[in-house]
Amino acid sequence: MDDFDRFLLDHAAAEKKASGMALSMVSHYPDRTRLVAAMTDLAVEEMVHFREVVKLVQSRGLVLGADEKDPYVNAIRALIRQGSDVYLLDRLLTAGVIEARGAERFGLVAEALPEGDLKNFYRSITRSECRHFELFLDLAKEYFSAEVIESRWQALLDAEGEIIRDLPLRAALH
Repeated sequence: MDDFDRFLLDHAAAEKKASGMALSMVSHYPDRTRLVAAMTDLAVEEMVHFREVVKLVQSRGLVLGADEKDPYVNAIRALIRQGSDVYLLDRLLTAGVIEARGAERFGLVAEALPEGDLKNFYRSITRSECRHFELFLDLAKEYFSAEVIESRWQALLDAEGEIIRDLPLRAALH
């Protein structure tokens, strides 16, 4: 919260990247009808969030910068295994982990903000991120058994714990 402007710039970049990730899923899995519909809707929603954050950025006299690599997201994505089925499972579950952590962090930001429009905005974003997390788990259930999902989900959460311990604190979503 001490460097909220930097956080806001990172938030904008994260929303833009999330929209791109959803479109990438559409490109990789055009034959998965439910996934295509869900990711199309998600891409639009994330782009709307991006637009709203850009408005906040500009209202504070800030200017968007070049996208920076997100060490947390890159480390989580490095856990994605190769091979068509496990790749799809891991893409869905890593996206779910990222969205779940985003929801937690947006919720913490919302709690720390004073009453007003910005607090309400972050409360709304928190609810959206929770829905996104659930969406990715629901999509995994469409294509994989509960046992396979649970086993991999736990492995990813364990690996995420190690990743988080090694990352420096910074004014960023992840």
